[in-house]
Amino acid sequence: MIYPWNAVSSIHTSRNGICQKNGRVVSLLTDFGRINPCYPDFQGDTDETIHYTGSGRRGDQKLDAANRAMLNAVKTGHAVPLFNKLGVNRWEYMGLWKVSDGSYIFDESRRRMVWRFTLEKAGSDELPAD
Repeated sequence: MIYPWNAVSSIHTSRNGICQKNGRVVSLLTDFGRINPCYPDFQGDTDETIHYTGSGRRGDQKLDAANRAMLNAVKTGHAVPLFNKLGVNRWEYMGLWKVSDGSYIFDESRRRMVWRFTLEKAGSDELPAD
């Protein structure tokens, strides 16, 4: 299902890819690097896995509040909604996902250190209610 930004923003209250509150991830945005190449998220070996790039556009990424919240999500195991930007005011709801792993790696193509998180499908293709 495709949604406009006003529907997405009722859940994801920031324009940053990682929406977190008090150290807990609330929701995630992606475009799989099509629109914003500094965040080259990509599908894993199956449709049930996504490799998600952490927060930080330039230079080596830091362990900022958003990336720290993602690492905390590995421990808590809670599921969050993921939205994929298809174009202007067009967002695809991809369901609920859990952050199962996080590591700090060197991205050869970008020549910088990035946080790479593994997302695993947790279910629910229904958009969560406000």
